[in-house]
Amino acid sequence: MHITTNKIDSANAKINAAITRNTIDANIEKIAHQLSKEAKIAGFRKGKVPVSAVKKQYGERLVQDAEAQALRDLLSEGLKIMDIVSDTLIGEPNITKFEKNDNGIDVEVTIAIRPAIELGDYVAMVPEVAKPAIEDAAVTERIEELATAQAPLVNVDEDRALAEGDTALIDFEGFVDGEAFEGGKAEGFALRLGSGQFIPGFEDQVIGMKKGEEKTIDVTFPENYGGAKLAGKPAQFKVKVEAIQTKEAVVLDDELAKKMLPGFEDATLEMLKEKVKEQLQSEAMSALYNDELKPNLMETFVTTFSIDLPEFIVDQEMDMALNKKAREMSEAELEELRTDAEKLKEVRETFRDDACRAVKATFIVDALARAENISVNEQELMQTIYFEAMQMGQDPAAVYKHYQESGYLPAIQMAMIEDRVLSKLLNDKIKEA
Repeated sequence: MHITTNKIDSANAKINAAITRNTIDANIEKIAHQLSKEAKIAGFRKGKVPVSAVKKQYGERLVQDAEAQALRDLLSEGLKIMDIVSDTLIGEPNITKFEKNDNGIDVEVTIAIRPAIELGDYVAMVPEVAKPAIEDAAVTERIEELATAQAPLVNVDEDRALAEGDTALIDFEGFVDGEAFEGGKAEGFALRLGSGQFIPGFEDQVIGMKKGEEKTIDVTFPENYGGAKLAGKPAQFKVKVEAIQTKEAVVLDDELAKKMLPGFEDATLEMLKEKVKEQLQSEAMSALYNDELKPNLMETFVTTFSIDLPEFIVDQEMDMALNKKAREMSEAELEELRTDAEKLKEVRETFRDDACRAVKATFIVDALARAENISVNEQELMQTIYFEAMQMGQDPAAVYKHYQESGYLPAIQMAMIEDRVLSKLLNDKIKEA
């Protein structure tokens, strides 16, 4: 077997070989002799099966196993020649050529290798992170919002018009084409103005009404309204305001703090302010990290580091992007791509830059995670998916199975690793406000 190797760069290599007929025949003999000691063939005792009987029984399978063994041998020899360690390989080697002829088989194997990345002083690329300063007014505003949300509704005795934020207790009945429709009537309904509970335009016309006032409101049901009989139809609602309610006035004191911090018997307003300030700062830091610092830091790494990319990984990324784009195309656009190979190639090529960036970012994160000793195990991955599914009211087991069967788990795991790596690097550069 004659082997030639070509290590294209630190991420790509090829092995070419001419597997001779003698090599295949020798492998067949070796495998047949081994099977003769183990195979059970009618008419022969185990361990006493003639090689000729094994060849007759297993025929084509012996040839396939002999060829597979030759492929494994040439791969092992090629990696040895190029001084490539097997655990640095990415995915399975790709057999890009397998041509049988009278002399044997001409083979080409394409290999993807985890690219070498010289990280250097990557910590120096991480900017200092200043904790956002939280103003006292923002703390007070948040406490008032939280307290108001929990405060009970009280009737408004003064003679005034309804305003946004008020709750109107109303009686109403709806009509379409002069006929009352099912589900269009209620008494004592509590409508918080500004909540968007009703058909667009309804609440706007209730604003300004007073207690005891009656009014006919004209609206149009949206085209996408759930009930087909009402969708897109103009309607009239007879409305009467029975009462106006608003939230009870909030008093910022120690009693309020005790209500809002039930686990602290000695809670004070100052303690409440401190905890709310911590929460606001946490929210501000989260927004700062996710909206600005993490994307910018990742962009810095991608721009700074120069690495070789495994071609077949880039191709896979481009194919996934193309498939996603295809799902958004019309049937006419898809038909054009099916019949025009050049057009298909042109569209696919538009995804190359983004694919290269995504693959490059993945390998950079992988290298940084190794340097920082950060990982996400299968249990952590499962817990995260289960938790997010439960938050969205979905079946956690079903969601996990869907991700597993769709092949999404590695991408989710890498996203979690990226988040941990970037958070760790940024957290190490935090300075107090």
